[in-house]
Parts: sequence; C-alpha cells; structure tokens
Amino acid sequence: MPSLYDLKRAAKALRRAHAAGDALALQRLRAQLARQDLSALKHADYLHVIAREHQFASWPRLKLAAETEGMDRAQRQQRLRVAVFEGQAWVVEALLDADPTLPAGDFGLACALYDVAAVSAVLAQNPDAALLPAFGRPPLCHLAFSRWIKARPDLEQDMMAVAQRLVAQGADVDAGFPAHEGSDHRLSPLYGAIGHADNMVLGRWLLEQGATPNDNESLYHATELGHHEGLRLLLAHGADPKGTNALLRAMDFHDHRAVRLLLDHGARADDFDDTEIGGEAPWTAPALHQAARRGCDARMVDLLLEAGADPQRVYGGASAYAYARVFGHGPLAAALEARGAVSPLTREEALLADVAEGRDTAGRYLDPERLAPAYRDILRTILHLPDRLPHVRRLVSVGVEYDRPDTEGLTPVQVAGWEGLPDVMAYVLSLKPDLTHVNGYGGTLLSTILHGSENAPDRETRDHIGCLRLALRAGVALPQRMIDAAGREDVAAFLEDWAVAHPGHVV
Repeated sequence: MPSLYDLKRAAKALRRAHAAGDALALQRLRAQLARQDLSALKHADYLHVIAREHQFASWPRLKLAAETEGMDRAQRQQRLRVAVFEGQAWVVEALLDADPTLPAGDFGLACALYDVAAVSAVLAQNPDAALLPAFGRPPLCHLAFSRWIKARPDLEQDMMAVAQRLVAQGADVDAGFPAHEGSDHRLSPLYGAIGHADNMVLGRWLLEQGATPNDNESLYHATELGHHEGLRLLLAHGADPKGTNALLRAMDFHDHRAVRLLLDHGARADDFDDTEIGGEAPWTAPALHQAARRGCDARMVDLLLEAGADPQRVYGGASAYAYARVFGHGPLAAALEARGAVSPLTREEALLADVAEGRDTAGRYLDPERLAPAYRDILRTILHLPDRLPHVRRLVSVGVEYDRPDTEGLTPVQVAGWEGLPDVMAYVLSLKPDLTHVNGYGGTLLSTILHGSENAPDRETRDHIGCLRLALRAGVALPQRMIDAAGREDVAAFLEDWAVAHPGHVV
C-alpha cells in the first residue's frame, strides 16, 4: 500500500488536475462521486476518490489502513482495544478485515470481541486468567465495557458464554478498575454494561449473579440512555437512589417517568448536602433549584412539590424562589408564590431576574464578586438549553463573567463546543475567551468538542463539526493525534480536510 504521504499527495494532484480541466481527472471524479455538480468540491471529496480507487469505502478507512500498516502488532492491538471500548465499529471492522488474527494472544481483546473459543482455550490452560488484570482491567471489564454488541448483536450468545466462563472460573462481578490514574474510585463491570455500553442483556445477567447495583455510577448513567430498562433493572435489584445524583440527572432530560421511578424507590427531592460546597456545582443541587436551572416544566415542578421538595430551601446563598426568578422559570416562581414561599430579592438577584424576564436593564451592571455562589456559573449552566442565546447575551451585557471555569474547570466556550452548539460558541468566541484553557479533565477546547461529538447525549442532532470549524478558524492549533483519535468518520474526514487546507495549523 502507498504511504499516507503518497496518498495525500495523490489527492492533491487530482485536485490540481481537476482545476486545470484535465479530462481524465474529471472521469475519475465522475466514476467515484455520486453527484452531478463537480464544480465546488472540497478536499475531502478528492480524498474520497483516492480511497474508492484503492477499494476502500471512505478516506478514514484508507487512512487507518495506511497508518496501521506502519505499526507493530502491539500498537495495532492497542488501537483495536480503544475502538472496541469507544464503540468505533468502523475502526474495529477495518482492523479485523486487515488482520483477522490481530486479537490472538490478547485475552482482554478475546473477551471484548466475544471470542468464546479463544477465551475457553486460555482458561483451560490457566484458570487464573479470569482473575488477572489485562492491560489494567479485569477480563470481565473488557467484556462489560465493550460496545461491540451494538455492531454485532448476532454475537449475543457468544458474549454471554464468555461472561459465564469468566465467572465460573472465579471472576468477581464487582471487580472494577480505577476511573483514572491515581483514583480510588473504581468503575464496575455493571456500570460498563449498563451505563457505558447500553448492554442490557449483560447488565441483567450481572445483577442476577449478584453484582452490586449501588456502585456510585450505574444508576446515575442509567438515566442517560434514552430508555428506562437499565433504570428499572437496577431499582428492581435494590439500587438505592438516596444520596445519589440520579434524580437530578433524570431532570436534566426532563424525564418525568424516570423521576417518578426514582421517587417511588426512595429518592428524596432534597437529598442534598451542600455544607462542603462553596458554590453551585453543575451536577448537584436541591431539586427545585435544579428544576429552575434546567427549565423543567410545570408537571416536573408539581412532581417534586408533591414528593416533599422544600420550597424554603436555600442553596449557595439563593432561595428557591429567587433562583426561579433569576433563571426565568415562571412556572416554578408561580408555584412558590401560591404556597407563600416568596423571598425578597437582593439587588443582584433583581437585576438578574430582569435580565431573565427581558426587561430593560440599560445602565445597570453587577459586580460578579457580589453574586451569591449559586449564580456565579449561570452562563455555563444555561447556555445549552433551547433558545437561551438571547438570555446569555443579556447576562454578559450586565457584567456576568463569560470565561469563568466551573467546578469541573469547564469554561462556557468549552461547554458550547461539547454540546455541539455553534451559534452559542460563535457568540462566546466573539468575547475573546482564553482558548488555551485546560479543564479539570485535562481537555482543551478542541479535545472537548471531539469528546462531545462522540459522547454528548444530543450529539445526533447537534453540529460538532461546525464547532470544530469555529475553533480552528479562531486559531486553535490542530494536533495530528486528534485527527487520528477522531472516532466518527465524518469528523475524521473534516479534520483531515482542514489539515490539508491549513498545513500550518497542524502540530
């Protein structure tokens, strides 16, 4: 196979020939591109033609083949591990097509790819292999965190056979691995199956084998799946929502059914201890405050009040009523007024309430240092909600900080990028935020957008490529490793196209 350099050079040559009106170039383009108008092609189109001419379905697949051809076996196996874990099915398929024997000798990969024969052979020779970590994770975790089942549901029986063999040899259904280097918090196989891989068949089986449902991860992430099967499974097997953020996370998605399920199983609307929190935390708050900042509807407010939510609760220096007014939540404010739970607003709260309600605030400004802690991250808190850009603009106009990191180190521009909201991101970029900021997860603006393109709950309807384009146009450098790490084919193609068109931006 030609080198990656030669393949890219061939695409550039095709582009130049087309621009010069070369008949052969035009013929090649027509043979590979399903379109009539060839007058406004992007560089990605020429790369696609090169890929098709080399019998590959897309440029990212050809690029992957060229890159991995230069890797040794261990490097290719590591790339395969990442792809299985992240659910990059096209990468898995491409690597296995190129070398079907690639998983051989790697017990973790055998588990993750549901290779019953390979797993059985290893356990027959060494039963302790079921207990020994492989590349930092117990074999059962390689199985549970694998998203291969989404691409190959036909392998369900093989997947279950691998699980049964591992547990039969003593694998602990609760044995996890550190959430990150140096962390004492461990991610369990149950969380891998239900929360990470959305694998309900394996999740149910793990619970039936005695997996602990209260692992500080599974219940919370079960609210993010877009269905209630995982939530019902966990609750049926004794998951206790008290003391968790599962209720608040369900409210993030305005999921009345999930909220009702959690309340019926013991969740408490005010199960929140803020004694150690100096300000608003993005994932925790009393339920009424959460309803205000997430824009939950009147039905949700009624659910919470009926469940005993305290209308007089104060959070981060803000009463529930003041919080509702500041976040522009009319139904909650009205419900509290009806119950006599009205509190006077401070000068700052009155100004923020006028901003939220669209009143004239000309000539009025606030000092961010005088804001109650609960309001300091208001911009980051609301910018992802529908139709909130006008509200965001008004907040900035009265002096709200537009580049303040939240408790996780995420800045508003990074949150807009992760959410895939180019209109919001473009506005925040116009304010000249710090584009070099590194958040609490070690992420830059670009890597945060990439992570969102693969993990944001609404990624299917958002425009992460638009956000990447904005960041790159703003002068953010493009590391080559990010092009290589892109899990979505369309994102990888866009970044490759940008790199070719702007070689000086690639580092």
